[in-house]
Amino acid sequence: MSLDAKKLSPVKVAEMPPWPGGAAGGTPQEPARRRIQAGGYLMMLAAVAVMVLPLVWMMLASFKERDEIYTVPIQWLPESFDLSNYAAALAAVPFGNFFINSLITTLVGATLKIALGLTTAYAVVFLEFPFKNLIFGLVVFALLVPQQIVIIPNYTLVSDLGWINTYQGLILPGLASAFGTFLFRQHFLTLPVSVLEAAALDGASHWTRLWRFVVPISAPTIAAVALVSIVSEWNEYLWPLLVVDRAEMMTLPVGLTLLQNNDGVTNWGVLMAGTVLITVPVLLVFFLLQRRIVSGLTSGAVTG
Repeated sequence: MSLDAKKLSPVKVAEMPPWPGGAAGGTPQEPARRRIQAGGYLMMLAAVAVMVLPLVWMMLASFKERDEIYTVPIQWLPESFDLSNYAAALAAVPFGNFFINSLITTLVGATLKIALGLTTAYAVVFLEFPFKNLIFGLVVFALLVPQQIVIIPNYTLVSDLGWINTYQGLILPGLASAFGTFLFRQHFLTLPVSVLEAAALDGASHWTRLWRFVVPISAPTIAAVALVSIVSEWNEYLWPLLVVDRAEMMTLPVGLTLLQNNDGVTNWGVLMAGTVLITVPVLLVFFLLQRRIVSGLTSGAVTG
């Protein structure tokens, strides 16, 4: 063997120094990556705690007596899970009327928002008409307008029409959903145009194409818009407070204020019980639609 061959001979594996971290420790960047992941998990847990702990406290406080809420140090668990606060809340104000009013305004308002968003987005994407891009630009601009700016004009119009203390006064001024239109439009841009073209060749009208082809394949986006609309309608407080002054037409958030005024701000057990009655239906809707929320909100996210 030549001298050069001897110089190039391989080194025994046992004589090679171990790589920092070794097989068990992974790459040199592995500890830093794990620290970053741990920090991310801690931040996520802190964010979840900030959102969940008030709900847990509200739920537990609804079973407590008045003296238990003011104990120091804080007593999280009630001494007994008594339903007296719920009975007092139901007896103090007509929660049945509040629930029916909220249910009507939420179902009708959310359904009309979804229908208007679907039809408007379909027209913007699949129809050709003058100033189409300008109209969509106005829809996007509407997202930037705070609701408080249009309250006075809407109230003046509703008052002139005689719609104070009516369902149409509660529902109609908030039907225009720029968010729903924008989300539907972004999703429709990702749909296969060939399917709609084939349907058009078979004689399907725009209405048929919308409800028989577009809507069935847009279920995740519809679920996302439905959830946002339902939560918005159910929790709406300022507008119903302005256009309703009779107890029989109040919705649940406004009725909760009536409960606070009747029972006093210090009786937090009764107030928390009323708040639980308002919150639970929205939480149930969220859990039913949560699987479709992410896919619906991210649908068409990279489409221009």
